Amino acid sequence: MNHIELFAGCGGLSLGLKSTGFELVMANELSPMAAETFAYNFFNEDLAEKAELKQMPEQAIWLKSRFDDLKARLRENPSQYPAFTSEGFSEFPNDINNINGKLIVGNIIELNKIIDASPQLQQALQSAFSRKGGLDLVSGGPPCQSFSMAGKREKNSDKNQLPWEFAKFVEFTQPKIALLENVTGILRAFKDDNGNSFHAWYEVAKVFASINYIPLCLHVNARNVGVAQNRPRFIMIGIRQDHFELIQANFNETEQALFEQSLTFFQRVNEQGEQLRFGHLNYFDSTKEVDRQFFLNSFLAPLVSDNEVSVRQAIDDLKIHQPAQPSEFITALNLQFNLLQPRNEIHNHEFRNNNPLVKRRFRLYQILQTIGDRTITQSVFKVLKGQEPEITPEAWNAISTHNLLHQDGKLHPIATKLELEQYLHAHPTKKQTQKALIADAPAPAALSIPDDACHYDENELRVLTVREMARIQSFPDNFVFRSKVTTGGQMRKFEVPQYTQVGNAVPPVLGVKLGEVIGSLL
Repeated sequence: MNHIELFAGCGGLSLGLKSTGFELVMANELSPMAAETFAYNFFNEDLAEKAELKQMPEQAIWLKSRFDDLKARLRENPSQYPAFTSEGFSEFPNDINNINGKLIVGNIIELNKIIDASPQLQQALQSAFSRKGGLDLVSGGPPCQSFSMAGKREKNSDKNQLPWEFAKFVEFTQPKIALLENVTGILRAFKDDNGNSFHAWYEVAKVFASINYIPLCLHVNARNVGVAQNRPRFIMIGIRQDHFELIQANFNETEQALFEQSLTFFQRVNEQGEQLRFGHLNYFDSTKEVDRQFFLNSFLAPLVSDNEVSVRQAIDDLKIHQPAQPSEFITALNLQFNLLQPRNEIHNHEFRNNNPLVKRRFRLYQILQTIGDRTITQSVFKVLKGQEPEITPEAWNAISTHNLLHQDGKLHPIATKLELEQYLHAHPTKKQTQKALIADAPAPAALSIPDDACHYDENELRVLTVREMARIQSFPDNFVFRSKVTTGGQMRKFEVPQYTQVGNAVPPVLGVKLGEVIGSLL
């Protein structure tokens, strides 16, 4: 099996697909920082080292850059890439066979323009560079911040163009199957400029139906496939009509039912096009019992089959104090992805400095997480934010039995309610979302920057390392993250440092399960 990976990021989905037998035909990624990680792990090519030696990469090809120097390119703002037809520097080859198996660093919009202007390149990609059976899969997760509940949900945002660019690439390359992964915010309607409800996932499904792909839309959660994080995702599997007709005879009764509405929707889109109103296609939700049987009794079974993994299982062996032995989960994870370059040490596990005041606040967060009562947490945070002078008697009763961290660096309880309130006033914060992890549960969905969470162990009063974040996301230890560790200020708008690479990635174990699903359909 083979695939092209768009919006490849650091390579979480590609790693999962690779481990299930997919060969990479080509990859595309906008960010040079994420591309550095992709090249290091999949091609064993160290771009930072080559930059120091004044060399150019062999496996990563820049569509167009303002710089002819690799060192400058690795920190380039992608929004300032020149258009392919304008002045700048490019290594895009005249011999199109030289992009076989390579990573193309650049904007998908510009890449689509190149493909549109080159029938020869279209043919090469459709045939997967003359592989038997042609191109099997185009996969990727176009970023849709405007579809996310956490972002500005604007219908006409430039970022909303990217799912449509994904569809354009699929139309050019004609894979048997297209796989689109996205945030679950895409499933919730938002208002357009005229106040009408706009369902982004439905519009994406319409686009794929209009280019001859039968769409199957899913809501899944990575925690249900053995990832130590509560990570709900939208998945759309589009099957090219002629390939669907070939495999349909092999479907069981449940699989036939899965596509019943999709086939009717596909026909209506081809009759009515853009005018087809919302309401003619549903998505299947693996987190709801009413839909679960569709998953369990079909080729979708890998998406609901595994036991839940806790944060403790993922990172307890990485603690500074009294580390545990690696869990069975970690042993199996590293064995599953041993197709990567072997590493003799744990990378990306550098601890960040947290001052004593922050550590004391982290201990408070751990206590609140242990108590697990929202009203008590709210009472404490009103004091921390200076909104109230006192906590409730219920909050005092719950916290008084726990050991807090004091200025002497030791853990012991506080004697009176007044002392606790003075303690809280001495540790103010404006942060809304930071919390401690729960050791025996998956991590929360919001976990992409160091400030999102602190450790669960009272002796580990710190934020997580990149490696711990990666473990929670199901990356094996031999997968190394490259470029800057983190960033801030205005650079957040375009830089993709290590923490962000982890947070943006498709969990590799989810990638494995999706690879098994697509493998069944191929």
